[in-house]
Amino acid sequence: MNMKNLYIAPIKGYQYISKMLPASCRYYPSCSEYASWQFEFAAPHKALLSSSARILRCNQFFKGGIDYPLVDYSPKNHAALCNFNAEYGKIDIVYWLVPKNKKKYYVVKDFDAIKRTS
Repeated sequence: MNMKNLYIAPIKGYQYISKMLPASCRYYPSCSEYASWQFEFAAPHKALLSSSARILRCNQFFKGGIDYPLVDYSPKNHAALCNFNAEYGKIDIVYWLVPKNKKKYYVVKDFDAIKRTS
């Protein structure tokens, strides 16, 4: 089992249960999706810290709005971000990394790519 999956599994369980409840997050992406993306790209201690800070901001004292995860990323293997379809030679991009500066990137997920591969 991949170490990331150990952290992401409880988040996915929460997301499954929360689909039955009315939406209450003040941000886009939701706090649980934000945490999931953080654990996908950041070290566990950094992901836990930023996800906890985001959950603490999700209340009536903060405006809310669009707040994409900001991660430190040094591109090593671009293939890790894509699902390759070898039969047709297509690349389905799952995450977009939008640069903020040299080493900081916003993580944006392409939900249409996930629907096409499922």
